[in-house]
Amino acid sequence: MTGPDLVVPVREGAVNEQLRYALRSWAAHLPHARVWIVGHRPPWAAGVGHIPTEQTGTKYANTTAAVRAACEHPDVAEEFLLANDDMFVMDAVAGMPVLHRGLVDEVEPYYAARGSDAYLRGMRETRELLAELGHEDPLSYELHVPLPATKTGMLAALDAGRHLNVVHKRTLFGNLANLGGRRIADVKVMHRGPRFPRDSPFLSTMPDSFAHGQVGAYIRRRFPRPCRYEVRTGRR
Repeated sequence: MTGPDLVVPVREGAVNEQLRYALRSWAAHLPHARVWIVGHRPPWAAGVGHIPTEQTGTKYANTTAAVRAACEHPDVAEEFLLANDDMFVMDAVAGMPVLHRGLVDEVEPYYAARGSDAYLRGMRETRELLAELGHEDPLSYELHVPLPATKTGMLAALDAGRHLNVVHKRTLFGNLANLGGRRIADVKVMHRGPRFPRDSPFLSTMPDSFAHGQVGAYIRRRFPRPCRYEVRTGRR
């Protein structure tokens, strides 16, 4: 299959069944070239590129370092999709569309109500930086779906936000690159219950909702067979 590379930061020490099923969903439904796991590669993962990274900072610093490492790696394609290990493509797409969450100003109250201190501070500081750079009403690209990106543009964004402790790198890149795109609601399912959009082409989970929730059971039923990115051990 051809298309952009897929870049996936992965935290250390995880068995990571979410990643297993995300890979199955991408293999089935998302056009791409090579998959790059940046950070920890689970022992069951096969047929993927691997870029080891040190993970000695906060989760935000670790993922930013992972994205930079991918963008600086000579074998990663210039055009890539930035994905997390808990993003699932549920239906076939001809190519990954550019999607956003609406204005940062409209997203902020949700996180303010949740008390997400570090994340919220990063959102505000990223918005202020974008305003300084001429983007007064920036869009939020902090959705739990793969984001089309370029190495050149992402490195420029990371350099611009280097001084921020929690840079919203998707949002910074998306606005500096003038990506535009289509607005959707975030697809993250954080609960165990039955109410989630089964007709959505994209889903994302938390570790608990994947392992114990109805959304996780739904995803596992949709992708029961191993894909080309798994060591063949007879496990399903």
